[in-house]
Amino acid sequence: MSLMNIIGPVMVGPSSSHTAGAVRIGLMARTLLKDTPVDGEILLHGSFAKTGKGHGTDKAIVAGILGLTPDDMHVPLSFELAQEKNFTFTIGATNLGDAHPNTALIRLRGSSGREIEVQASSVGGGRIMVNKIDGIDVNFSGESPTLIVHNLDQPGHVAEVTSMLAHKSVNIATMQLYRERRGEYAVMVIETDQPIPDNAIAWLEHLEGIIKVTYFNGL
Repeated sequence: MSLMNIIGPVMVGPSSSHTAGAVRIGLMARTLLKDTPVDGEILLHGSFAKTGKGHGTDKAIVAGILGLTPDDMHVPLSFELAQEKNFTFTIGATNLGDAHPNTALIRLRGSSGREIEVQASSVGGGRIMVNKIDGIDVNFSGESPTLIVHNLDQPGHVAEVTSMLAHKSVNIATMQLYRERRGEYAVMVIETDQPIPDNAIAWLEHLEGIIKVTYFNGL
């Protein structure tokens, strides 16, 4: 057990799950978008929908989308900051079935036209779990260096990615594979022990059959 599990995250309160975790969910959505957000839709599920306003969950998610971190004193001012940065958004409630009670579904559009849909949950102590990307089930925390590869479901792509990581002396900690249907859209989620060099990411982005590559060195 780490010290973080005992004392919790450094944050602007009042709640590690409804505030700090919510900021990290918004920040994760921004990171996965790989663009400057210009508009978005935020849908809150379960406890987030019922008690989130009192805990500042709505403002926390917007703060994360704007690039703020859980310990930033401007988190409570995120609505005003969004107006200054010309980020427009709507916030509502939704029912995501048996999803974790502290879950948000975020749809973002960036300044260059990129779009993404992210479903993520705040699981306590400021930690989060990403559950879906663009409707495809995934399962990762974002605490380690993480590579997300969207590709056509064709033979050879997994081998190309893992061979590249071996060539760069990057060890795979976890690897998860998901797809819509056979032969269609697939996603690799790879958490690593070491950072992945920028030139390796650029090489992946130009491979035939690779749709999108997202990499972040932990949140």
